[in-house]
Amino acid sequence: MIQACMLIEALPGKVGTVLDRVKKIEGVRKAFMVFGRFDIVAFVEARDYEAVRKLSLTVNAIEGVEQTETVVEA
Repeated sequence: MIQACMLIEALPGKVGTVLDRVKKIEGVRKAFMVFGRFDIVAFVEARDYEAVRKLSLTVNAIEGVEQTETVVEA
């Protein structure tokens, strides 16, 4: 299993909605709001790098997501 941290920037006024949707995605172990350059941090777990990529695409497709950055455990 591969673990990764997704940093998510949401559009103003959409953070709560985006957070709720992110928490419902299979593979997301924990997600919460933060202050700073990003609005949400999500810790995810997937079987391989391709699954992490697909998970990232799923998050990016959520309405209200401006951009993401995914940091994969080495």
